[in-house]
Amino acid sequence: MYHASFRQLQALVLVGRHESVSRAAEEMHVTQPAISAQLRALEDLAGTALTRKVGRNIQLTAAGEVMLQFSERILQLWEQAGDELGELRGVSSGTLRIGAVVTAEHLLPSMLVKFTTERPNVRMKLHVGNRSEIVAMLSRKEIDLAIMGTPPREFRINAARFAHHPMAFVASPRHPLMKKKRVTIDDVVQANLLVRERGSGTRTTVERVFKDAGHTLHFGSEVSSNEAIKSMVAAGLGVGFVSVHACALEFEAGLIDILPMKESPVEGSWHVMHLVDQPLPRIAAAFQDFMVTSGQELIGAELESFYRKHRRLR
Repeated sequence: MYHASFRQLQALVLVGRHESVSRAAEEMHVTQPAISAQLRALEDLAGTALTRKVGRNIQLTAAGEVMLQFSERILQLWEQAGDELGELRGVSSGTLRIGAVVTAEHLLPSMLVKFTTERPNVRMKLHVGNRSEIVAMLSRKEIDLAIMGTPPREFRINAARFAHHPMAFVASPRHPLMKKKRVTIDDVVQANLLVRERGSGTRTTVERVFKDAGHTLHFGSEVSSNEAIKSMVAAGLGVGFVSVHACALEFEAGLIDILPMKESPVEGSWHVMHLVDQPLPRIAAAFQDFMVTSGQELIGAELESFYRKHRRLR
């Protein structure tokens, strides 16, 4: 085992993560035979099989799962060692390993640009996915920081609020409900409500809105992406409940607008979080502090045109 290479460990980690040699090869920018060779060499050193073929997928054996855990820790420690050495040389460097829910990808760019412009030696690994995917990555320690609305309760985390998160019922400006002075929850239900999948932040929020209003949530369609909801709403196929962050361009272009109802918009919060029992790399700690101190200001600047148009958001 003393002669195992980082490339072999990385190959095992990626195959275990994707259950696919081709996906691992694509991510490492090598051929599939090269990945297979790395795995065979690692199995020779371990003295046991680490993977097995199940249908069209590659799964880890029990020994492979053990090796996966140690491989992830070894690779992470090596990255942290490089970061610590960079700090000793007075270089603000390191690798930011961030996971963000899909909606957050609309607010992260400005913060990442600001943070990395001042620290040109910082590398970044950004993973965007639905809430369950990001929570799973955080639990497996594949990321150092997670960005989402409501912190998970499955394990102990340290969460810090860094910005407001407005969410709203939206429709096409040509939608009949836009002509009403006041729209009700009943109106929304009859107009074909489009919502995100169960477990997403906006889905949890709209369920709470209905519950607080004494209604059972009835929706017309469950949609897995904000982009699909916005497109359907702009085409007049219904009413959507989405994050305001995801709609800045559509608001500006006049494709969609907020419905005039007391329940909209809803003010939530964005949180940045990490595992309590996981040491936080210095660069990740610096980015977390940056988000808490500067996040609201940067996000507010991006939404200023929206706030001017909809003063009742404030």
